[in-house]
Amino acid sequence: MNPPRTRGPIARLVIGLWDAVNFSRRLVFNILFLIVVVIVLAVMFGGGKIAPPADRSALVIAPQGRLVEQFSCDPISRAFARATRGSDCRELRLRDVLRALDAARTDKRIERVVLELDEFQPGGFASLREVAASLAKLRASGKQVIAYGDNYSQGQYLLAAQANEVYLDPMSQGGVMLEGLAAYRQYFREGLQDKLGVDMHLFKVGEFKSAAEPYVLDAASPEAKQADLYWMGDVWQRMLADIGKARGINPATLSARINALPEQVTAANGDLAQLALTQKLVDGLKTQEDVDKLLAERGVADADADGGFRQVSLDAYLKHLDGALPQADMRPQVGVVVAEGEIAGGEQPAGKVGGQSTAELLRQARDDDKVKAVVLRVNSPGGEVFASEQIRREVAALKDAGKPVVVSMGDVAASGGYWISMNADRIYADQSTITGSIGIFGLFPTADRALDKIGVHTDGVATTRYAGAFDITRPLDPGVATIVQSVIDKGYRDFTGKVAKARGRSIEQIDEVARGRVWSGEQAKARGLVDAFGGLDAAVADAAARAKLGKPDKWQTQYIERTVKPFEQLFGGFVQSRAGLALLRASGIGETLLLQHLKAQAPLRLLDTVMQQRGNVRVMPLAHCFCAVE
Repeated sequence: MNPPRTRGPIARLVIGLWDAVNFSRRLVFNILFLIVVVIVLAVMFGGGKIAPPADRSALVIAPQGRLVEQFSCDPISRAFARATRGSDCRELRLRDVLRALDAARTDKRIERVVLELDEFQPGGFASLREVAASLAKLRASGKQVIAYGDNYSQGQYLLAAQANEVYLDPMSQGGVMLEGLAAYRQYFREGLQDKLGVDMHLFKVGEFKSAAEPYVLDAASPEAKQADLYWMGDVWQRMLADIGKARGINPATLSARINALPEQVTAANGDLAQLALTQKLVDGLKTQEDVDKLLAERGVADADADGGFRQVSLDAYLKHLDGALPQADMRPQVGVVVAEGEIAGGEQPAGKVGGQSTAELLRQARDDDKVKAVVLRVNSPGGEVFASEQIRREVAALKDAGKPVVVSMGDVAASGGYWISMNADRIYADQSTITGSIGIFGLFPTADRALDKIGVHTDGVATTRYAGAFDITRPLDPGVATIVQSVIDKGYRDFTGKVAKARGRSIEQIDEVARGRVWSGEQAKARGLVDAFGGLDAAVADAAARAKLGKPDKWQTQYIERTVKPFEQLFGGFVQSRAGLALLRASGIGETLLLQHLKAQAPLRLLDTVMQQRGNVRVMPLAHCFCAVE
């Protein structure tokens, strides 16, 4: 038997150092793990219930990020975004703002509401008008509302205008910028077809169906400009009226000032803050410190609080409201299913509408005996036709099961968004909701000329004329184009036929208001596409009445959505705690992990949808509306 090999002194030194490093590494990671566990447990069990706000508190609403119907990021990503001050996942749910304002209206501990809107990114006009109406209702109850900003965009200002007092920083570089609405897009035909050699083949029905125009034209069509200016003009005039009513200014005066903006700014020597004060858009010019001092004088001074006055943040107030909810509520429910974002097939995450996933939520409501009626809250520009039809069928199935379905349209419920709405017992919208766009299109690219430019050619054989006809490296066969257009024509007949049946109109009557044309909520109601004006509360009350649930205290509203995983909820809560925020900001961990959760949004996202063929579907029929404005 050979004796064991003896290591030399250098080898023993290297091995010893490696063992020491390895031990130190494991020790450090174990210590860090134990620290995280202790902090998480402290947050879970040490935080206890959120203490109610003290008497004479100011509710400070300082939203960061976008106003949405439903979070599009998971709890961990949202928590990291807040901890690291990232922007993509900073979101504020409309329902949370509304319930906080509603509770504050009758909460004797809340003396006033303070709006700080600098980091707020307004959504569409319908959601803004819901918040504005809630602020006006709170103000009418006798509660004071004070708004402060370094600058105000016109969306931010619509909310600020509802305040008793509006203040602006005297050194504001943006002032109160009321400028009107615009809808401009980039057009890619020359770049794609002439320069790159990529041919985009558009198949559509309806002269107003303009969603895919940027890929086949160099400028907007006359029909698109006519339709867009018509509904945008209606929405803009209503916005001027809302601001004018809140501030006691004639809307015509506001409009005239915008048209004379260069002269107005010159007369004010370029001082936008002073111009806003002169035009009575704000009540005073104050710094943040000045406003904080004012709030401390009117309320209760608190040296330990941010700003030096007694306050409760929106997040803390919402947690207090959540903690006050009963743990077990056996009252019958009006279920609310949110359909927000583009409509796509299959399972989709929050922030998108999935043909399978959203249909499954509706099916869950149908099978749940506690759910007596359903409100479908739609905030979608549309998307895939088949996915939209999957959701519409579940709406019809709910009605067949004897459960009323009421649709509440948010900022936009157009094209596919209208498809999933049409079968409801009643459709509610705001006057400034963007809806209609009843029409479909298909888009198919071919890249044979692009490949020719670099010396690549496609050739081969096929057993039939149409085998391989959908190969994008070959020219589009005219016979294939005929087939696709026939499919799109049939899809349009299906769309208008279903709308006619659901709305009790003739197909000819629907075709007159369809053809891809976008309408405001006001215009849509006049044309029979919407039943009534009102927000989510009105739709929920209507659904409860149809289900004969009695007075409001006899039933409850329950959102039906994807269940948050325990780890997401636990870790998200930890990250949002003070200890978690401090740890993440000091360590830089948040920035690294956040990047792994964020999704990049490509400017040409429609092309991505077009290229995602599913099964035997070669040209995806789309019911989509690009009807956003700035």
